[in-house]
Amino acid sequence: MSYAGHTQPLWHEWVGDAVCLVTGGTEQPLPGITDQHVVTLMLRSKSTRALVAEAEALVEVVAPGSEHWDSVTTALRTGRLNLGDKDHAVERWSRECIVIRLVPTGQVTVAGAIDSSIGHTAPLLSS
Repeated sequence: MSYAGHTQPLWHEWVGDAVCLVTGGTEQPLPGITDQHVVTLMLRSKSTRALVAEAEALVEVVAPGSEHWDSVTTALRTGRLNLGDKDHAVERWSRECIVIRLVPTGQVTVAGAIDSSIGHTAPLLSS
């Protein structure tokens, strides 16, 4: 993911039409993510790690009790392999963290159109 001039990998789960994640507290740090309206998702090949596309996504904070809270947090808790407090994670997230949905806008750039001189294309672009 890329935003505010920074690129970083992130742990996430696809839930419905959005990439969902938890940040803050003891979870992955994504400073300033809630200040962003739009971020860029960098989609890589699972087998080669080559960058195959970039997709624009809207940042949506998922508040406890909101429409998406249960489905998103259930998927995140289930998908997290090293979650030490699996039985209480959702409660901890509601107190200490921010749950986010990254909803694709439909604006996609395929590998051939991505500027290969920029650093976030490493290790390579898909052809």
